[in-house]
Amino acid sequence: MTLGTELALVFVVGLITGLATGLGVAPFFVVQRISDRWLVVLWGLAVGILLSASLFGLLGEALAEGAPVHVLFGVLAGVGFVFLADRVVAGYEFSPRTVSSVDSRTVILTVGVLTIHSIPEGIAVGVAFVDLGTDASVEIAGLALPALAVFMGIAISILNVPEGLAIAIPLIAYGMDRWKVLGWAVFSGLPQPIGAVLAYTFVSTFEGLLALSFGFAAGALFYLVVTEFLPAGLDAGDALPKRGRTELVSGICVGFAATLAIIVAVENIGTV
Repeated sequence: MTLGTELALVFVVGLITGLATGLGVAPFFVVQRISDRWLVVLWGLAVGILLSASLFGLLGEALAEGAPVHVLFGVLAGVGFVFLADRVVAGYEFSPRTVSSVDSRTVILTVGVLTIHSIPEGIAVGVAFVDLGTDASVEIAGLALPALAVFMGIAISILNVPEGLAIAIPLIAYGMDRWKVLGWAVFSGLPQPIGAVLAYTFVSTFEGLLALSFGFAAGALFYLVVTEFLPAGLDAGDALPKRGRTELVSGICVGFAATLAIIVAVENIGTV
């Protein structure tokens, strides 16, 4: 297998994992109108999904790949990135104004952070292909792929579905067209094939940065949840009994537990 063929294979697998993000938007093509009560629940789901993914998914991968000090540095860098981005976006006038400036800020931060978050996932796919051409392979459609690469591709594809849902919730809540939401969700996953190819090409260089990259994504997502998603969920429940806190907490618990179950199931697949 030539280098060009190998890179093309890595790119295709990375692209498939990235496109899986769009599946998270599918439920909104069935539901045409969202009541205030369900809107609060959906905000809770987004909070639970991203908290679980950042704590157990990204941080778990980061600690498995490097020293805690590197992970901590990555987390702090991720928090700092969103904080600075928030300050920059807050003073920018958006045009055309399809939503309010505050809503636009949340939308841009959400899509931007999750787009950056997809880069370390792509790197993970590329690194998983380091054993390409060895005996530790699984044959799929006549191609011998590393077992780790097959597992990583499946795992990230599954985890990208709730991430697509997390992107869709704020965009749908602010009245964006569902096809545009689908486009943004798919866009957020496009860095994955690029990251996969770069990581495969420079695997020895990127290996030391993997822990920092996962930590960066975890810190960015956690800060986004605390400063944007959670306050938005609280504001959406103002007109509901108990200001919607019951619905919000229920959504958080369901999203957190469901994403954690997916992460555990994926890890169990990898140990079979």
